[in-house]
Amino acid sequence: MKRFFTLLALFCGFTASAQDLAQIPERSVSLADFDAVGDGVTSNTQAFAKAISALSKQGGGHLNVPEGLYLTGPISLKDCIDLHLERGAVILFSPNKEEFLKDGSVKPALTASKRHDVMISGEGIIDGNGSWWGPVKRVKVSDAEWKEFLKKGGTVTEDGSLWYPFDLKNYPNIAPDARSQEKMRANMVRFTDCTRVTVKDVTLQNSPKFHLVPQRCTDVTIANVKVRCPWNAQNGDGIDIMNCRNVLITRCTVDVGDDGICLKAGAGAKALKDGPCKNIVIEYNTVYHAHGGFVIGSEFSGGMEDIVVRHNTFIGTDTGLRFKSAPERGGVTRNIRISDIYMADIKDQAVVFETTYADKAAGYEDREAAKTKAFVPEFQDIVMERIVCRGCSTAIKASGTLEMIHDITIRDATFFYDEKGLHVSDPAMVKLERVALTTFDGN
Repeated sequence: MKRFFTLLALFCGFTASAQDLAQIPERSVSLADFDAVGDGVTSNTQAFAKAISALSKQGGGHLNVPEGLYLTGPISLKDCIDLHLERGAVILFSPNKEEFLKDGSVKPALTASKRHDVMISGEGIIDGNGSWWGPVKRVKVSDAEWKEFLKKGGTVTEDGSLWYPFDLKNYPNIAPDARSQEKMRANMVRFTDCTRVTVKDVTLQNSPKFHLVPQRCTDVTIANVKVRCPWNAQNGDGIDIMNCRNVLITRCTVDVGDDGICLKAGAGAKALKDGPCKNIVIEYNTVYHAHGGFVIGSEFSGGMEDIVVRHNTFIGTDTGLRFKSAPERGGVTRNIRISDIYMADIKDQAVVFETTYADKAAGYEDREAAKTKAFVPEFQDIVMERIVCRGCSTAIKASGTLEMIHDITIRDATFFYDEKGLHVSDPAMVKLERVALTTFDGN
């Protein structure tokens, strides 16, 4: 415990100035100077590429995107570049999937790989045009919404349960069949192996898959960012942090179709090389719809270490604090401290530990979780305190064995539930201290 608080004290010193870690030269250019046209029709792929190249040759700087609607293909950032969207600026990624193809796979819309000092900032919007990419489940949309999808063309499964954006009226396919194309969906904003990354103030919306994904990055700040997409968007995660160190996520608002703020650390042996998520602070954020407000998993074989989650609000999420994994994709958690969490109108569980989680792609049959003993999840050394939840189906649920779930403490908490207060496989899994589990009179 002493080691953890020493680390936290050091890390809080880091977070106090984290937004200034990305060193961007004062130099600025406007996208308009590179023949960009913000009319929503003209392609600006080359304008972005030329502007970033010109700035890079000068040592970096701010690329200002003025008010307008800029249709574009993929954008790749370089060292010391800030992509700055002015108020009223919208970057809209093309619905033409061919523009994102490279060597047989689909590139994320906005990327930086093996770069340092990269930034996305400003009050504008980055839109991934996700409705042209993702499948839609019939049960999750109204009749009117379903008709709008059918107007695009596309392919409906024989049983009428699923629509794919395959064989569209106006855009080509990039795979031989609907399922193969669906598997090619990429994330919208992805940073890989980067140092000193800042994303602040912008709105990220309607991704083809996950919205914001730093992977194997060091010194990352995500501040005052809005992430949003339809509640039924398939795999529409908000912020996914993967195998990163020194991360601050603060004052963000998330309202998405899958997990809200999620930490992952890979599956299996490769994840050990990539390392853990370590030194993470997640504070003062609000998550509305999501499968989970704060989530660890399902892949975390690289481990989770020294993580603080505090002063966050979850309203209308499916679950609040969600820990999910399974054999072959699990790891070990160390020094996880969660405090001052306020939840309301939680559909399922306020706190849940799942150890038999199995991914299921749209249109596929349910798959069982692996039953091997390799990379078994070990959720342990987790303390939650000052948790308040008004409205949930189950307050606390833990499913698994003591090998997988142990040394979990919840203290000074109140849960008002509808159906069940405590649902655990073994009472020894979760230690409760001054926890009130309440429901309606007579239940």
